[in-house]
Amino acid sequence: MGRLARSLRDGIGFDTLLVFFTLAYLLAFAGLPLLYNIVLSFQSVDMFALGSLFHEVTGLENYRAVFEDPLARTVLWNTILFTLGSVLFQFTLGFALALFFNQAFPGSTWFRGLFLAGWVMPGLVVGVLWNWLLSGDFGVINWLLLNTGIIDDPIFWRSDTDYSLLAVMLANIWYGVPFNMILLSVGLAAIPEDLYEAAELDGATAVQRFFTITLPMMRSTIGAVIALGIIFTLQQFDLFAAITSGGPAGSSMVAQYWSWELSFRQFDFGRGAVIAVMMIVVVLGVAAIYVRSTRQETRL
Repeated sequence: MGRLARSLRDGIGFDTLLVFFTLAYLLAFAGLPLLYNIVLSFQSVDMFALGSLFHEVTGLENYRAVFEDPLARTVLWNTILFTLGSVLFQFTLGFALALFFNQAFPGSTWFRGLFLAGWVMPGLVVGVLWNWLLSGDFGVINWLLLNTGIIDDPIFWRSDTDYSLLAVMLANIWYGVPFNMILLSVGLAAIPEDLYEAAELDGATAVQRFFTITLPMMRSTIGAVIALGIIFTLQQFDLFAAITSGGPAGSSMVAQYWSWELSFRQFDFGRGAVIAVMMIVVVLGVAAIYVRSTRQETRL
């Protein structure tokens, strides 16, 4: 013990100790729950059997039940639409704001901080805020649309099957834009200013500089932002819980909320675990594609 204490005091082996504790933390709080969730997806577990050590093994029965559920196709389509729509607008608006705040003008830092105020709020708080904004009777959004003549009658965003998913998507886009803006701003700041000055001397327009310098130099940053956007959007739960609760009639039900619904409202933990496992596979796939692309870019 004395030799170990002296080694740690001198900094010898301290990095190994940090790696050990990090791996132990990941194993305890990520690896074991993941393994338990996978095992659970092959078992029949309800509220009364959850506390038991051993459960009835049903094989692929839970997977079959999920895929044959009439709600499965709606959930799949809603999840794809919600993810792609959110990531597309989060990235586009975040990139536009990053380019805007990359310009030098008075108060740019202060205004950028205002945008970050929304991102640091808990998701449930954002959901409650947008629950009020999207109210059909006294919501601010309806008030603006009615007073500008865009609509003639109020839209009941949360209770209308045609708008419920869009309502949560709008909240998620607003929530994720500041995160995209900050990451993309870091990528823009890393581009040498000399490249822009040389291109400007050669007569390149702003649009040409954007496509020949900005986009190629930010390829890895853009890949990271899109990958993280997909992962974070697939994990979004608070906004659905606060705004629509997956309704009405499942019109805003997505995979992450359906997994919770099956597990903690219907107490079918096996089927809930099936959806969680499939989402983990998707997230790991997105992460693997991003890591492989960045490695190939580094080699080039």
